[in-house]
Amino acid sequence: MSLRKFLDKIKPNFEEGGKFHWLNSTYDAFETFLYVPNKTSKSGVHIHDARDSKRTMVIVILALIPALLMGMYNVGYQHYLAINVQAGFVGTFLYGLLAMLPQIVVSYVVGLGIEFAMAQIQMKKEEVAEGFLVSGLLIPMILPVDTPLWMIAVATAFSVIFAKEVFGGTGYNIFNVALIARAFLFFAYPSKMSGDQVWVRTADTFGLGGGNVVDGFSGATPLGQLAVSDASRFGDFSFLGITGNPLSLWDMFIGLIPGSVGEVSTLAILLGAILLIITGVGSWKTMTSVFLGGLFTVALLNLLAQNAAMEMPPVYHFLLGGFAFGAVFMATDPVTSARTEKGKWIYGFLIGVVAILIRIFNPGYPEGMMLAILFMNAFAPLIDFYVVDANIKRRLKRAAVKK
Repeated sequence: MSLRKFLDKIKPNFEEGGKFHWLNSTYDAFETFLYVPNKTSKSGVHIHDARDSKRTMVIVILALIPALLMGMYNVGYQHYLAINVQAGFVGTFLYGLLAMLPQIVVSYVVGLGIEFAMAQIQMKKEEVAEGFLVSGLLIPMILPVDTPLWMIAVATAFSVIFAKEVFGGTGYNIFNVALIARAFLFFAYPSKMSGDQVWVRTADTFGLGGGNVVDGFSGATPLGQLAVSDASRFGDFSFLGITGNPLSLWDMFIGLIPGSVGEVSTLAILLGAILLIITGVGSWKTMTSVFLGGLFTVALLNLLAQNAAMEMPPVYHFLLGGFAFGAVFMATDPVTSARTEKGKWIYGFLIGVVAILIRIFNPGYPEGMMLAILFMNAFAPLIDFYVVDANIKRRLKRAAVKK
């Protein structure tokens, strides 16, 4: 018996009057995840597409896979570099996989658990929202690899409840759910979200990768190094790896540097961006405008440079930290970003501007992308309002002239 026939056979048990009617939302979630819904509108004019929200979420997850896999490898790479052990490709990747897997499981179990509970509570027959399919993977990808599991659980629960459910669920939230989880941890447990001890896992994982850290080890990210540097010129500053080895632009592009798991490899992020653009899931206008805003701000600060940070060329800003990851996977969130075509250009441009300004002028927070996106999330509806209002005024003027 095929899976489709099996689902059709047990479906009456979950419908009104069925033995398990109170689990209708749970059944519907699994059925629509596996198959396109067979329901259609009875009235009104609608355009229907086989790719619903769940299929869109799956495409985003596929786009995230290259960054996730490269991030896992980098976790193992940084670990074995820190203990000066040659583990080989398989051993290096396996270490990173085992380090990340518990975080992903905790994120999904807590987040989806809350989603299912909210749908089932009081038997309201609400559908299980599919938005957390992406958020559940994004959360562990933007956190330090050594973040305790209980913190991930608390942050996930906080973000799902207070950043989404209180606003009405998926499609109604104002702020990006994954970024709220990171912001919560950043302000509640700053010692676990910053510094030079959280970006490289030095302990063994399930008994794999045991060893002592080499002398001179430092787990500071490249941006963190620049933030505490007293160099007056960028030419006098050098980015260093965790054992003191110089970092090249190629290292930064590939992703062999300390940082959040999903944010280190610009190459992997680029592959994901291509998939999002080809499928039409991610807005190329928003992505492009983020980089244009960053380029404009960096160019202006380079002209007014007073220190090494202000002199840093744009390519380093784009390759380091979460700039590229934020531009591709966070700024393009269709729920929390601008929706008008012109608004996407304005929204993305301002994210790039704010991110660079935070990086340069706030040494205590050298990243900047998280706060920039959350800040612009709040202004996205306002941007769309003025874009639509301006368009209405232009059309009214044209109508008046024709009369």
